Amino acid sequence: MRHGATEWSAAGRHTGRTDVPLTAEGEAQARRLGEALAGQRFGLVLVSPLARARRTCELAGFGGQAEVDPDLVEFDYGDYEGLTSAQIRESVPGWTIWSGTCPGGETLAQVGARADRVVARVRASGADDVALFAHGHVLRIVAARWCGLDPAEGRCLSLDPATRSRLGWEHDYPTVRAWNEA
Repeated sequence: MRHGATEWSAAGRHTGRTDVPLTAEGEAQARRLGEALAGQRFGLVLVSPLARARRTCELAGFGGQAEVDPDLVEFDYGDYEGLTSAQIRESVPGWTIWSGTCPGGETLAQVGARADRVVARVRASGADDVALFAHGHVLRIVAARWCGLDPAEGRCLSLDPATRSRLGWEHDYPTVRAWNEA
């Protein structure tokens, strides 16, 4: 589950480690997410340490069972924190998070390594169903790594605020079962 809307996400600003709160709409989205998840039982619930993800988890009704996992924190955008892609492209034409770098921040490979740890933890948990409450870019990378794809393939999986997605298996293959459901 991706967290609900924030002022920065609504404006398209890269929001990594800055701990911005949910907007009133983001809180309403999180409650609706909880309604959509009503009756669902999770053997493990992991949440990013950032307040926007923790608050979404709480409002969705899973805060009491959530464990903070620092590997679910959003991409560290370094010097690009708070900027939009268009602003970054003014000085770095053609830049994307998927093909460029973030000076003073993380590399895609570093976020991919964190995603690999999340995937390993989920698979080792023995739980039938696991919930992750986190952020747009890191969840897209987790999904790519779940399927054995390069972290950059997360670019193919757009993710809106307060949506749920399902990863799973078909026979012996990890799959994306559903994506970006409101």
